[in-house]
Amino acid sequence: MTIQEKEQGLIDDFSIYEDWMEKYEYIIELGKDLPLIDDALKSDDKIIKGCQSKVWMQAELVDGKVVYTADADAIIAKGIIALLIHVLSGERPQDIIDAKLNFIAEIGLQEHLSPTRSNGLVSMLKQMKLDALALNMKA
Repeated sequence: MTIQEKEQGLIDDFSIYEDWMEKYEYIIELGKDLPLIDDALKSDDKIIKGCQSKVWMQAELVDGKVVYTADADAIIAKGIIALLIHVLSGERPQDIIDAKLNFIAEIGLQEHLSPTRSNGLVSMLKQMKLDALALNMKA
């Protein structure tokens, strides 16, 4: 699936929920399925700066595609990074760098987060794109 197809899948999934409490529950459920970072990699250099919670993320190039793993110490942060990983992991670095991620606005995520969580979302996305850029340059 392309990034756009994964985004559309999330937009469709979120559209079945009527209110934001249900949508938050869905985000939390996604966090439970997050591909977890190895505990040995939960170091300060893997923490995403700008997040209210501690969010650790690892990116590696596997067969020309970026694979992300992560963990967080807060359930909402874990769900948010799971959303981003769902869309971006397994994609070519350049596709990640170029991705617009319209689903964030489409589902209304950023406007339903506290300002600190919204900043964390931006920081997560920025770090994922920076990691993709670094891996793209190495390849």
